[in-house]
Amino acid sequence: MSQINGILEKLEGTYVYDILIQMEKVYGRITKEQQSWYHTTQFLCPDGCGHCCVGFEPDLMNGEALYMAAWLIENQNSTAMQIANETFPFDNGKTCPFFNPDSPYHCSIYNGRAFICRLFGASSFRSRNGDKTWRPCKFYPDELLAAHKPALTKKQYSEEETAQVLGAVPPLMNDLTEEISASSSGETKLIREILPATIRHLLWLISMNDNDNDNPNGSPSGAPPMAA
Repeated sequence: MSQINGILEKLEGTYVYDILIQMEKVYGRITKEQQSWYHTTQFLCPDGCGHCCVGFEPDLMNGEALYMAAWLIENQNSTAMQIANETFPFDNGKTCPFFNPDSPYHCSIYNGRAFICRLFGASSFRSRNGDKTWRPCKFYPDELLAAHKPALTKKQYSEEETAQVLGAVPPLMNDLTEEISASSSGETKLIREILPATIRHLLWLISMNDNDNDNPNGSPSGAPPMAA
């Protein structure tokens, strides 16, 4: 089920619509493959952890920023309006501006979160020689790893070893990164730097589309691609 169906309807016929469709497709693939991995392995993040969010702010590609902006406008509209005015509700200047320390789930935009946040702790990667590998999250408690049957450590496991100790291998980050990159420019920017302007741009694009603008791109000729 789409998390941004209302926004997609408003943006149909624009270049952003196609990007959002592709982003939702990739995010859906991540969810499906991770759910299969979690179901098979039962290797889950400890409840209420959130250590990967502390002291970290994701860089966003253009496609990620557009999806995050669309998700916020549809699902947390008042928050989207605050951010459009350069105010993040949980920003303390030290960690991700969507990290809510008072919530047991921490991420305040979980279903709209960044690409790296979706993969952290639940993806495999290519080693230097190109082999598929997996490593437990660096924040995963050592005592829980030791209690696993068979016991685990924070070493790098080959694809074969991962399948042996867990029963399955998580989705490959490299392949998913390529899919995301196909919908984005190569440049990345921190959430604080890119998201306010992206939200303003989407709101402007929606208003233009609502006014039956006849430009096939959904924006006036000569307008900057990410105009604020």
